[in-house]
Amino acid sequence: MSRRKIGFWYRLAAVIAKPPLLVLFKRDWRGAEHMPAEGGFITVVNHNSYLDPLSYAHFQYNTGRVPRFLAKVSLFGRGFVGTVMRGTGQIPVYRESADAVGAFRAAVEAINRGECVAFYPEGTLTRDPDMWPMEGKTGAARVALLTQVPVIPVAQWGAHEVIPPYAKRKRVRLFPRRTLRVQAGPPVDLSRFHGQAPTAEVLRAATDAIMDAITEQLADLRGETPPAQRYDRRAALDARRGKRRTAGRSATGRAAAPEAVPQPEGQPVTAEGEPA
Repeated sequence: MSRRKIGFWYRLAAVIAKPPLLVLFKRDWRGAEHMPAEGGFITVVNHNSYLDPLSYAHFQYNTGRVPRFLAKVSLFGRGFVGTVMRGTGQIPVYRESADAVGAFRAAVEAINRGECVAFYPEGTLTRDPDMWPMEGKTGAARVALLTQVPVIPVAQWGAHEVIPPYAKRKRVRLFPRRTLRVQAGPPVDLSRFHGQAPTAEVLRAATDAIMDAITEQLADLRGETPPAQRYDRRAALDARRGKRRTAGRSATGRAAAPEAVPQPEGQPVTAEGEPA
């Protein structure tokens, strides 16, 4: 399958977004040679800032193979943003509905047309205290095993210095001028999973291989050693809920109702590992 042309709307978005990115940020880009010149493929990217989609998309656009993101359906409404989202071929995600699986079907169709589909396998901004990749969701692995196309791990670093993740006030720090670092690595070897039924165990093992590859690229980009064990957001949330219950019992003699867990605000464009 040949590569798809970039198209009018993607070029228009680039005309609008690239000039301020070029002026405001320095760039350290590596590994563009790993992007396939032809045919469909998947990129899997770490996520540590609301600026990530622009930083990564700028890098990817300059390779000539533009990414198709999975994005929340509310961005596809009326107005200029919705027009651009549809025109650039982004993929709507219907969260918490029977239509959520449609995003994966659309991703597979885009890949089969020879396009690049970008996933953020963590599904949200990392909660790791040192901003290493968390445990990933299995959506990217599911699509990868179904299509058996190259899966390119991409690490990015520096955007969090401009827009810190989960800051109560999204204060943009443009000065001093920051460097946005992006590095792509060779395809993740998932061949050992080909031909296997997509059980929970297989998908988890494939996802771990994907997250290992992203972490390896980020460790090289940062020049640091990652933790031996990835941050597990679900386990951390369960532990917090357990502490609240324990505190409630000790204070009142009975179990306290669990508190709502704060959720991050929606990103302008996000590619999730699997629709929540």
